[in-house]
Amino acid sequence: MTAPALLLLAHGTQDEAGRATWERLRDAVAQALPTVEVRLAYADVVSPTTAEAMAELPGPVVVVPAFLASGYHVRVDVPEQLAATGRDDVVVAAPFGPDPALIGVLLDRLEEAGARPGDTVVLAAAGSRDPVAQDDLTTAAALLTARVGHEVPVGYIAGGDPRVAAVVASSAPRGERVVVATWLLAPGAFHRWLADTGAAVVAAPLGEHPDVVGVAVARYRAAAPAEVAS
Repeated sequence: MTAPALLLLAHGTQDEAGRATWERLRDAVAQALPTVEVRLAYADVVSPTTAEAMAELPGPVVVVPAFLASGYHVRVDVPEQLAATGRDDVVVAAPFGPDPALIGVLLDRLEEAGARPGDTVVLAAAGSRDPVAQDDLTTAAALLTARVGHEVPVGYIAGGDPRVAAVVASSAPRGERVVVATWLLAPGAFHRWLADTGAAVVAAPLGEHPDVVGVAVARYRAAAPAEVAS
């Protein structure tokens, strides 16, 4: 049986560095799955769109939503876009987050940015008013809390309160260093805004870290038919 194609579906961005990151992630997933056709599409903002990418994939297809929470795009927008294609040979995998494997990526990115043991960690996320997405973010913060040894508060970059700068300001009343763990997959405007939050260190997005690649591959294999998922 021919392995289904993998369509990595990201939130769109006009940021060149962000687009380059998504392309590197696609290439790394393709390298990890050498017998699978791997394509990249965007749910919003830029092309290729879901429909454009699907038109070039004869099927079957496993769509892997590269999102860190099950918010609007995952539960409403992406299913509507796929339904509009009229295809019946498409399976949608679970989104990336909040996978425990990604917590190790957060810690690696913090270390790379210069964080030190004893720093107070704040988790920065794009933000959502969707209660399911908020629950996913709470789960991610709890997983990170278990790794760093203190409660990790959450700040939103946009789309909700509390904002990251307010959380940073309130997290070090005795002058400890506060560092930001970035719950974003790729660079762009949201990550640039974190430079103005007052944190001593702002980690890079998760990017094409090997464990991010591993999550994408695991999502594909879990959704693909058992006989082709090895």
